[in-house]
Amino acid sequence: MSAGRALWQRVPPWVVDAGLVVLAALDAWINLDDGATPLMWACAALGSAGLLLRRRFPLAVFLLTLPMLLFMDVGVAPIAALYTLAARTRNRPLLAGCALLNAAATTLAWPLSETFAGHTSSGDRTWTLIQFVYTLAMAFAPILCGQLVQARHDVARQLVEVKEAREHERALHAQTVLARERAQLAREMHDVVSHQVSLIAVQAGVLQVAAKDPDARDAARTIRTLSVNTLDELRHMVTLLRASGGKETELTPQPTLADLQQLIANSGIETTLTGGLPPGISTTAQRTVYRTVQEALTNVRKHAPGARAEVRLWHDTRHFGVTVTNTAPTRPSVALPSARHGLIGLRERAELLGGALIAEPTPHGGYEIELRAPTQPA
Repeated sequence: MSAGRALWQRVPPWVVDAGLVVLAALDAWINLDDGATPLMWACAALGSAGLLLRRRFPLAVFLLTLPMLLFMDVGVAPIAALYTLAARTRNRPLLAGCALLNAAATTLAWPLSETFAGHTSSGDRTWTLIQFVYTLAMAFAPILCGQLVQARHDVARQLVEVKEAREHERALHAQTVLARERAQLAREMHDVVSHQVSLIAVQAGVLQVAAKDPDARDAARTIRTLSVNTLDELRHMVTLLRASGGKETELTPQPTLADLQQLIANSGIETTLTGGLPPGISTTAQRTVYRTVQEALTNVRKHAPGARAEVRLWHDTRHFGVTVTNTAPTRPSVALPSARHGLIGLRERAELLGGALIAEPTPHGGYEIELRAPTQPA
């Protein structure tokens, strides 16, 4: 059934209307006798051809079919007109009046035909009443079908609205679940990570005061500074994770190129900064460059103790980027847990800019990370 309905929906409306015109003309031609006058033929032609406009002017087309009923016993044209009118209007009194007009025109057909033929009719009132009731019931059949189709369209539209409402409700539920998970993650980050980093900062402060070696005091000061900065960023991330619904959480202050010097100074690594980036690059691009340098220097501290690093900012006519290269380590590194999530995050940031991130070892035992992005975003 669904396949047949789909096939019927592919038929152009003008083809259906043309077919109805042909059927209505054939119906009128069969019911017209040899003594038909030009007026009868004109009414039949006008009522049949009017079906071409039934979708745009259903009431006018129905009125055009009424003269046909006065001269002949036809059914295609008035039934099609009544069905179209019932499917396109919600005015029930109008439909009832059209059904009465249809029944009256059909009932008057035989006396009028006899009048035009030159005979006098006795007018059996009982039979006329029975015929009127019968034709009135027949007229209500296409009206009920049209109203049924209209109700079906209304139900289909309401089902679509209900489906959209359920999808919206499902999306709201998903957002609620996400907000709950974000709040739980924020609590865990605050309770676990911030506690441990705070201990590191406290121990580094104690070491800074108690150490006699100037290098040890500098190292302790660097650890304490980095721990404090990490706690600040952690609090910012916790605030972002706890934000759900409501107004948008402001992401400022965020690091830019102006903060690179401070980042390098606090890294505890002998680092040189050279080159520059094109003026006017977006804040997102500046933040990506900053995070790339930050992650690269963090990896140098973790995996290449004693190594020197070089941060080179560069740009040409089509691309810009940053290259961070470190030498080979001079001391054995301490095994630290690493899932390489930092590099994965940097690659995602680079892809958002339409660029790429390359991380590979150098021939001299060091490591190089390069961010390359187009000057004009795609």
